[in-house]
Amino acid sequence: MIPIRDTTPSRTVPVVNNTIIGINVVFFLVQLAQGPDQNHFVYVYGLVPAKLTDPRISSYFSFGQQIISFFTFMFLHGGFIHLIGNMWSLFIFGDNVEDRLGSPRYALFYLLCGMASGLVHFIFNAHSNIPTIGASGAIAGVMGAYFILYPGSRILTLIPIIFIPWFVEIPAFIFLGFWFLLQFLNAAGSGGQAGGIAWWAHIGGFIFGVIFLKLFDRIPTTGVAGRLRQATERKHSHRFQVVKTAHGKEEANLYGTLTITQYEAMVGARKLITVPWGLQKRLYHVIVPQGIGDGQVLRLKGVGQSKADGTRGDMMLKIKIQHV
Repeated sequence: MIPIRDTTPSRTVPVVNNTIIGINVVFFLVQLAQGPDQNHFVYVYGLVPAKLTDPRISSYFSFGQQIISFFTFMFLHGGFIHLIGNMWSLFIFGDNVEDRLGSPRYALFYLLCGMASGLVHFIFNAHSNIPTIGASGAIAGVMGAYFILYPGSRILTLIPIIFIPWFVEIPAFIFLGFWFLLQFLNAAGSGGQAGGIAWWAHIGGFIFGVIFLKLFDRIPTTGVAGRLRQATERKHSHRFQVVKTAHGKEEANLYGTLTITQYEAMVGARKLITVPWGLQKRLYHVIVPQGIGDGQVLRLKGVGQSKADGTRGDMMLKIKIQHV
């Protein structure tokens, strides 16, 4: 299963998440620049448990080099596919978790998840001489937090069936729960690391992501975090939105909700909405006037269902303003 996007938009620009993605790309370029010394570079800065447990190996590394690998390993990758896969997952899930925690707490949360995943890998592979690299453990922590925060969100997923791509929206708790189950089954059946994949790091990252989320939720936000949230607030909501409608007292009229930002409420906006209509979907242009308030209703005439006299009812769109 390949995640394409989620259906829960973030209310703020994910500056930390985007920065982390950029740092990973820079580290990968530095790694490639090592040329023929790349394997040595990965061994030094990757997580190799034997550097701490095997005296024959640990004697070649200082204490600082041994400890720093618990941090640096999460910024190295085994190739372009490894990097792209990890960064794409971080792009999908990380913005919402940052939106909830705030940028400063999210930065600390991500790093702690990565280091905790490395520690779990170390415990289960204490004598391994194989370098473990990649952001997967830290991203697993982000996915664990997403699992708790947005279980009802839907993940647009690509499921390739032979040569036919099949796109389906899967609830986040099913998608992430199935992903976690696969990690556990692979870890149990392979001894923890097979095919170059550190399964226990994924499992540890996911579990600690849930734990750290609970702990961080108890930490009050600071004034700095509040100012950062205001500075990174998205000015525009998604231009394209799916509106799920319901019938009112007059069966011909339809009722739905349109979400906009505070900025759009002040200056106005243009939206494209799609409305499920039987097996089809209808597309409409909506103009949101300036100065509209939260809870106000836009009437789209003639967009509802047919009446007995051949005319159509209206669609009543209730405005919902996002508050950061």
